[in-house]
Amino acid sequence: MARVTVRAVRGATQLESDEREHLLERVAEMVLDVMSSNGLEVDDFISVIFTATSDIVSEFPAYAARRLGFGEIPLLCARELEVAGSMPRVVRMLAHVETDLPRGTITHVYLHGAAALRRDLTHVREVPDET
Repeated sequence: MARVTVRAVRGATQLESDEREHLLERVAEMVLDVMSSNGLEVDDFISVIFTATSDIVSEFPAYAARRLGFGEIPLLCARELEVAGSMPRVVRMLAHVETDLPRGTITHVYLHGAAALRRDLTHVREVPDET
């Protein structure tokens, strides 16, 4: 029997505003970027946990993944901790995936303003804000 390696990959994105279509676009961008940066397909995903800051109420972030074909993947949405001074309007993801990539080569994706969250990671794909 072949051995399957399970890895965790993280992502985050910041919204300009809490509007449904904007949320769906930004979350889809994050998920697709995690996939392309790590050579993943939908079938490689075991589960995904999405968190959102308390100022995001327009839609469930998992719905964006469902629209990308994640219908059979267990998805969960949760509320991010409310810590004083933390970044507003952020959606994060923690995905468990099957991949042969070594842990140290996994690319975690932090987009838009969320790129400032984890500058300590060596393999971070950043997209600058349009502003």
